[in-house]
Amino acid sequence: MSLESGAESLLATAVEAARWIRSAAVDDERGRHWQANPDPRGRAAMPDHPLSLYSGAAGIILFFLELAAATGDEGYLDDAGAGARYLAATWREQADLSLHHGLAGVMFALAEAGWATGEREFEVEAGAVADRIVRSARPIGGGLGWTGDPAQRGDGGIILGLLHAGGILGVPAYQEIAVEAGARVAALAVPGHRFGEGACADLPLDAVTPGFLSGTAGTAFLLARLYGVTGEPRFLDGSRRGADFVRAVSAVTERCALVPHHIPQGRDLHYLGFCSGSAGVARTFYELYRVSGDAGDLDWVERLARGIVSSGAPAGQSGGYWNSACQCCGTAGLVELFVGLWAATGRPQHLEFARTLGENLAGLATGHDGRGSRWYQAYRRLRPWEVTADTGYMVGAAGIGAALLHLDATARPQEARRLILPPDNPFPAIPLPSATLRRS
Repeated sequence: MSLESGAESLLATAVEAARWIRSAAVDDERGRHWQANPDPRGRAAMPDHPLSLYSGAAGIILFFLELAAATGDEGYLDDAGAGARYLAATWREQADLSLHHGLAGVMFALAEAGWATGEREFEVEAGAVADRIVRSARPIGGGLGWTGDPAQRGDGGIILGLLHAGGILGVPAYQEIAVEAGARVAALAVPGHRFGEGACADLPLDAVTPGFLSGTAGTAFLLARLYGVTGEPRFLDGSRRGADFVRAVSAVTERCALVPHHIPQGRDLHYLGFCSGSAGVARTFYELYRVSGDAGDLDWVERLARGIVSSGAPAGQSGGYWNSACQCCGTAGLVELFVGLWAATGRPQHLEFARTLGENLAGLATGHDGRGSRWYQAYRRLRPWEVTADTGYMVGAAGIGAALLHLDATARPQEARRLILPPDNPFPAIPLPSATLRRS
C-alpha cells in the first residue's frame, strides 16, 4: 500500500469511526453525551464514567476536534461543541478529580474545546474546574495532595492536568499548586510504587506495579515533567529513582527491553500497551530525555520500542498483547508511540512500523450494520469472553480514530496540523520530524 493510498484509508476509517460514535449520541437540554456502547444488546467495558477522558464525553470531544482539523468539516466542531456544553453543564455533579476518569480530564477537554472553537464559555468553565481542584487539595504526608496515590491514576494525573491548565488558561497559580503537590511525590523513596491492594483487584496484595498508569514509570514521568517546568533538581532526582527501578526489574536481551506487569509474581507477564507496558513506560524515558538531554534515556526508549517489534505484534498475540485495539492496552496505544518516536527522531523504521500497526487497526474495523466503524475487543485480558465495541477515547473508537488521524498526519507534511495530545503524551504535537517540516 502506497503512502498516499494508506493515508486516505486511515482518514476514511476515522470518519467511519465518527459515524459509529454519532450513532451513540444522546441530546438533551444540557448538551450532548454519548452512550459508552450503542450496540442494541451491547455491554460497555467502562459504563460508569459518562464525562471522562477515558471512556466518556471528554475524550470523544478531543476526537471530534481533531477530525474537524483533519477534514475541514465544521460539523465535527459542532459535535465537539455540543459535548463541551454538556461537560460545562454537568461537571459539578462529578466527585472524582483524576485525569483519566474525573474532573482533571474534563478540565483538559474544556480548555482544548475553547482553544479550538473560540468559545470563551468553555475556557471559563475549564478555569472553574481547575479552581475546584485547587480548593480540594488537602494536607497529606507532610505535603499537599488529593487522593494520596502518587500514580497517574491519582494525584499524578491531577498534577499533570493543572500544569496544562496553567499554560493554556494563563493562570500561574495552577502551576504553583501542582509544583507544591509534586514536591511530596518527589520525596518518596521510589516514587509511584503501588501495591496490589487498591491498584488492581486482580493483583496480589504484595504486588508492585512498575507501569505507567498505576505504577512507578508514570510517576517518574510526572517528576520529569515537573523538572522541565521548574529546573529543580529534586524532581529530576526523584524521576531518576523511579526510572532506575523500572530498569532494574525489566527483562533486557539483545538491545530489547520488556517491562513486567507486576512483581514479583508477574515478572514474566509483559504488557506492550500504554497502561502497564512498554508503550507507556517509553513515554517516561522520552520525557527524561526531553528535559535532561541524556542519550541513555533515548536508548531506553529505543530498547522498549524494539521489544514491541520483536514480540511479533501486531500479528502475533501474547499474554501482554491480546485481542485489544484501544489506546489503553491495545494497538492504538502502540501507534501513538511509534508515530511520536518518528516525529522525535526521524528514524524511518518507526514510521514503517506505525503504518503496519495502522493497517492492522483499519483492517480490524467492523461496520456490518451500516452505522460506521467500531472495534470489537476483549478489553480485560482476564475476561476474554467479554467482547465489546465502546465509543470512548482510551477504551474505544474515539481513541482508535484519533491514533489513525495522528498516523494520517505523518503523510501530509504540507498540511501540518497540531494534534491534541493528553498531558501524559510527551511526543511532538506536530507529528513530523523537524527536517521534514523544513523541507515542506
